[in-house]
Amino acid sequence: MTVPMVDLKKQFNDIKDEVFEVITEILESSQYILGPKVLELEKKIALYHGVTEAVGVASGTDALHLSIEALGIGEGDEVITTPFTFFATAEAILYTGATPVFVDIERETMNIDSKKIESAITKRTKAILPVHIFGHPAEMGEIAVIAGKHNLKIVEDCAQSFGASINGRKTGSFGDAGCFSFYPSKNLGAFGDGGMVLLSDPSVAADIRKLRNHGSKGSYRHESVGFNSRLDEIQAGVLLVKMKRIEAYNERRRQNAALYGKLLSGKVERPVEKAGCTHVYHQYTIRSSSRDAIQKNLRENNISSVVYYPTPLHIQEAVGFLGYKKGDFPVAEETSEQVLSLPMYPELEEASITRIADIINNA
Repeated sequence: MTVPMVDLKKQFNDIKDEVFEVITEILESSQYILGPKVLELEKKIALYHGVTEAVGVASGTDALHLSIEALGIGEGDEVITTPFTFFATAEAILYTGATPVFVDIERETMNIDSKKIESAITKRTKAILPVHIFGHPAEMGEIAVIAGKHNLKIVEDCAQSFGASINGRKTGSFGDAGCFSFYPSKNLGAFGDGGMVLLSDPSVAADIRKLRNHGSKGSYRHESVGFNSRLDEIQAGVLLVKMKRIEAYNERRRQNAALYGKLLSGKVERPVEKAGCTHVYHQYTIRSSSRDAIQKNLRENNISSVVYYPTPLHIQEAVGFLGYKKGDFPVAEETSEQVLSLPMYPELEEASITRIADIINNA
């Protein structure tokens, strides 16, 4: 029996009647871009996170890019971030003309090491961009203190952390902007690309609304050069159906993670959940110096697994011009050589988890 990394068909089959109903409603309305479903989704997600503003955009990458742009960060500025993340995190900084400045990660959570941030701050630093990797919150309390001390903006990359929290406060509500991806495999995933920015400053939200729509508030009057980055109605409609279930989806992920943790032996390092934090397990990522052998064994048994991420950003060819080299961030580099993400989705069956754990324990 094959076990995929994620099974979107199972989730679709559970909700397809409701999805077809909402898509039919949208098609019959003939409002396909920035219509009432987008507005409804923005309001519901803002309320869920306890913020006043939410702006739907075309992707998680655009959420980051437009946030950095709207916060006035650009050419000659620096943004501190992690080298252990998807490339879009650095890409969004580079789009604005700013420079990503990397800081090594915590071994335990694989998030940016907040204790190393301050030493990377220069007179050009304008923001800190933490990533809540794999669904575990970064140390936002410490990051907020550093940002306040140095008058820096905070842009949270929440692409993998929808519903995660610190002492009950949701990720995406700590910074000047919280940026989400609705890529289909995310905890809250659309049927295509989509993203959203959460904010509590109405003026910045207004700027992002202009930027997503070619720099225009409407009526073909353009106040600036913007972008084409609008969340469409069909994706918003699908997300509204799934939003009703997000707490249940995340709880099932947590239950699956607990079972993995119970069944896996001490031969591999299992994910941690720091005190006060709620991990939503976008990925269930183990560590082992025998990672490649474990993955080979899983593959031979028709079980999917993925290495997120095999090459840290600072040694990616595309950003070679930044001048980093191997050895600059040893924790991130060692992590990339040891991590392995296992199948994780709400509909994953206990029998599959048991089988996966047995194979890993016997590897």
